[in-house]
Amino acid sequence: MKREVEESVNVLKELLKPVVDGESSADDINLDLWDELGFSLEKVIFNPETHDITIVTPDRPEKSAVIGKGGWVVGRLREELGANSIHVESYSDMLIKKYRMELALEKLGNIMAEFISEDRIPLQNLQKLLEKRIENIHSLDCTLNDFNPSEIHSDADSVLDEARDHRAVVALSGGVDSSASLVIAKFMGFNPVAVTVNPGEIVLPRYFQKSVENLSESLEVPHEYVTVDMKSVVDDALEGKIHPCGRCSSVIENAVMAYANKIKVQFVIFGDFLSTGSQSILLKDGIWRINMPAMLSATKGETKGLAGRFGIESRAGYGCPLINEVHKMHPHMRRFSIQRVLRETRAGVLEPGEALNLIMRTL
Repeated sequence: MKREVEESVNVLKELLKPVVDGESSADDINLDLWDELGFSLEKVIFNPETHDITIVTPDRPEKSAVIGKGGWVVGRLREELGANSIHVESYSDMLIKKYRMELALEKLGNIMAEFISEDRIPLQNLQKLLEKRIENIHSLDCTLNDFNPSEIHSDADSVLDEARDHRAVVALSGGVDSSASLVIAKFMGFNPVAVTVNPGEIVLPRYFQKSVENLSESLEVPHEYVTVDMKSVVDDALEGKIHPCGRCSSVIENAVMAYANKIKVQFVIFGDFLSTGSQSILLKDGIWRINMPAMLSATKGETKGLAGRFGIESRAGYGCPLINEVHKMHPHMRRFSIQRVLRETRAGVLEPGEALNLIMRTL
């Protein structure tokens, strides 16, 4: 296997080094690697500012070959080229993402007439973002570079208008997914209010509270804590009666929706990945629920990258302190956590390597 890794690394290094060194453009290199590796590449994208490389392969088998067993090929290649990161994506997966975003775009167009002009502003901005994302599906981060919250009120063509009054509540937990959703809501002109449901430090530890406070301050977004009583969920989980994640999510969602109803906004934004396409924006009890990462067909890596730009980092370990305690006390509950990881892996949200790391942390 070592020999195969070396051969693959050497071939890909010879292909990409002129691009990284600025000697040639990524559009000019020969992607036909049939003689050397037995396949060709679809596209290579290099960001000279960040030193990030994206390699697009025709399908998943070629993607696996570029990544290598255990990530050895792409890991060695990153070191050899001095790249900040190398992301490998299959074109077949990108087509699925594109189709899902087209469904979301169609849904937005169909419901636009239901809103007054002021409420249409952020939805029109979301339409623009989806259109740009479909054109540049390789990187959510690059797509969002056109939308800077500090320039929302300028007259530049690429800058978006912001609603005068608050148009959305964003459920902000302090994790990378909800943090990225708040950033996008701000970029899109929802003029959001961030709401953090606080069931106690066994579910929302202090470092997450610090993250939500810092991010809200950085984005100049109002932030509110909502206290809920989750004693029965915690007690049942610690006694091994239930896996807490489902019930905990329901309590948090209901609290956020109630807050949105109280301040009379029409949109609630969550950091959910799985309800894609037309299901990424749904009407519930008179309030439109937007699952932002799902709408944009984002991956966990993309939300990590976006949140990281604002100082929010993914924490090592799986889940909150409560679920980790449940895993220790009731090992059979780990199975249900692993099922949740696999669900996101099947949806293309997590790469297999990311999923493996999460699964190992539950064991």
